[in-house]
Amino acid sequence: MIEAEGLTRRYGEAVVVDRLSLGVCAGELLVLLGGSGSGKTTTLKMINRLIEPTAGSVRLDGVDTAELPPHELRRRIGYVFQRIGLFPHMTVAENVAVTPVLLGWPPERIAARVDELLALVELEPEMRYRRPQELSGGQQQRVGVARALAAQPRVMLLDEPFGALDPVTRERLQQSFLRIRSALALTTVFVTHDMTEALTLADRIAVLHEGRLLQVGTPRDLLTRPADDYVARLMDTPRRQAAVIEALADGTPAEARA
Repeated sequence: MIEAEGLTRRYGEAVVVDRLSLGVCAGELLVLLGGSGSGKTTTLKMINRLIEPTAGSVRLDGVDTAELPPHELRRRIGYVFQRIGLFPHMTVAENVAVTPVLLGWPPERIAARVDELLALVELEPEMRYRRPQELSGGQQQRVGVARALAAQPRVMLLDEPFGALDPVTRERLQQSFLRIRSALALTTVFVTHDMTEALTLADRIAVLHEGRLLQVGTPRDLLTRPADDYVARLMDTPRRQAAVIEALADGTPAEARA
């Protein structure tokens, strides 16, 4: 479905993404995992040409994305940002309908699609008349997902979509998105720096560090067979956190947990 070959992005002498090659199968959820500056967001943006690669290529369903007009490519790919980017002067319904309006859909089809998507992301029908500032952060993010799905894309790109939310809302939206993704058989690339989020959501994880791809594998692969010390340290983080939580539940004194 998505094939990146030798994908590279330079800014002057700085190499942000270095000859990255990977594939995403149809219906798969691939997580790009890494710290700040690892190149994961740049990689995501090169997939839909928000950033043009310095070298290499991306193919979508066998077609080189460089051969497609950028606006046409982006209408085929849903994109969800961490900061959501809803238009404050528009209602929820108008925000969701942005791409269908640009595509020239008739009003009755747009209205039906908005209703369908609000139900899909578990928002009440009356929410359609509200403006973004009247919504909670979790509700705004649900609208962002609905907007990304409006033109019925088969591919979704998500850039730390739940990172700014409180833990309870974050987990609820993670599970909601997994349900949506399964129901629609979406091919998904999901960026995060959170190891637990990566392990619980991904079919496979691609670990990036300083612009290079270190390892691609299932969560179990990375936990049991890390390719190098960096990947091993990443995978140890959720283990340590789980051990601390277990010790707290058992009443272990703080000095014994250190």
